[in-house]
Amino acid sequence: MSMSHHLRTWAAPPVLVSAGLLLTACGAGQGSAASEDDERAAQTVSIADPIVTTYDGGLYVLDGDTLEVAADIELEGFNRINPAGDDRHVMVSTAEGFQVLDAAGGELTDTLFPAEEPGHVVPHGGRTVLFADGSGEVTMFDTDALGDGLPEDIEVHMSEEAHHGVSIELTSGELVTTLGDEEERVGAMALDADGEEIARNEECPGVHGEATAEDEVVVIGCEDGVLIYQDGEFTKVDGLDDYSRIGNQAGSEESPIVLGDYKTDPDAELERPEQIALIDTAEAELSLVELPGSYTFRSLGRGPAGEALVLGTDGALHVIDPEEGELVDSIELMDSWEEPLEWQDPRPALFVRGGTAYVSDPATREIHAVDLESGEVTASTTLDEAPNELSGVTP
Repeated sequence: MSMSHHLRTWAAPPVLVSAGLLLTACGAGQGSAASEDDERAAQTVSIADPIVTTYDGGLYVLDGDTLEVAADIELEGFNRINPAGDDRHVMVSTAEGFQVLDAAGGELTDTLFPAEEPGHVVPHGGRTVLFADGSGEVTMFDTDALGDGLPEDIEVHMSEEAHHGVSIELTSGELVTTLGDEEERVGAMALDADGEEIARNEECPGVHGEATAEDEVVVIGCEDGVLIYQDGEFTKVDGLDDYSRIGNQAGSEESPIVLGDYKTDPDAELERPEQIALIDTAEAELSLVELPGSYTFRSLGRGPAGEALVLGTDGALHVIDPEEGELVDSIELMDSWEEPLEWQDPRPALFVRGGTAYVSDPATREIHAVDLESGEVTASTTLDEAPNELSGVTP
C-alpha cells in the first residue's frame, strides 16, 4: 500500500479557546467559582438556530427565526463558510486554515485546523472531513468533539498529490476522496476503514464536488457526467453532451436522486446554464430539467422531503419534483439578477435547513426565510453590508 493512503491518528495540541472566553476567565481571578460560572455561561450563550453570512470584512450571525443580527464579527479577507455538522458550529475557511465559529455563541474561536488553501468541508454521519487544496491533506474527526476545542483524536489522509479536491467519510469508515494534481483532476478512489484501497476510477475529468443520496450513495461530478460510489464500486454515468460538466451537487437522505448543475460549453468565460441535472443513483441514469432562467453554484438545495430547489436568476426559488423531473412551483423572492464574472463576488445564495430555505439578496442587502411547505416568507432582514456566502448550523 502506498504511504499516501496511510491513515494515522494524532493527538491534538492543547485545547484552544476563544479570546473572549479567556478574558471572561481572567476577569474574576484564578480558581474562583464566579470565574468558572462566567466561563460556562459564555460557552452556552445561545443564538437560536444561527444563520451565518459573510460580507466584505466580516461575518454576520443571525437568529434563525427572526433573522435579527445577533453578532457582527470583523474578519478581513475573502472567507468561506460551511456547516461543521452540528447545532452550534460553522467552519470558516481563512488564509490560515479552517477556523471554528461558535455560531450559537456568536463568537469566532481560536480553534484552528491549519491548512494550506483550505477547501471543502463535508460533514456526514457524525464525522467532519476537511480538504486542504494546497497540500492534499484530508483531516477527519468526530463532529461532536468540536465543542472542546481541537478534537483529541484526528485522522489524516494524505492525497497522492495536492489538488482542488473533496473527501467524504461514510458510516462504515470508508473514505471516498478525489484524485488529481495541480494540472488536472482525474477521478476518485475509496479506502476502507484501515486505509486500504478498495476501488478507484480515473475516468472523471475535472472531478469536482460531492453529494450523498439515500442509502449513503455518493455522487461526484465530472466534466462528462458523474461517478457513483456504492457497495465498494464506482459506476460512471455519462452526461448527455460531449461536454457535460457537473461540478456542484445537492443530495438528500430522503431521495436516491441527486441534483446537479449542468454546463455544456467548455469555452465559455462564464456559462449561465438554464437546465439542471437529476442523477438517479438507483438506476445510474441522468436526466435534465429546463428552467425559466439560469442559476449559479450557490443556487442548489434540497427540501425536507427530498424536493430539489434551485434559486434562479429570474428572482424565484424553483421547486422540482425529482421523481417526476418536473418543475412544480416557483416562489418569487427578488428582482432578476445576473451572475458576476468573478466567482468571489456576491450573488444571491441559498441555504436550506429542514423546512426553511434561507435566501440572500446582495442587491438589497436582504436575507429572507421561506417556509417551503407554504411558500411564504416568514422573516426578512436588511443588513448594513451586502451578504455573500450563506450557511448555518445543522441541528
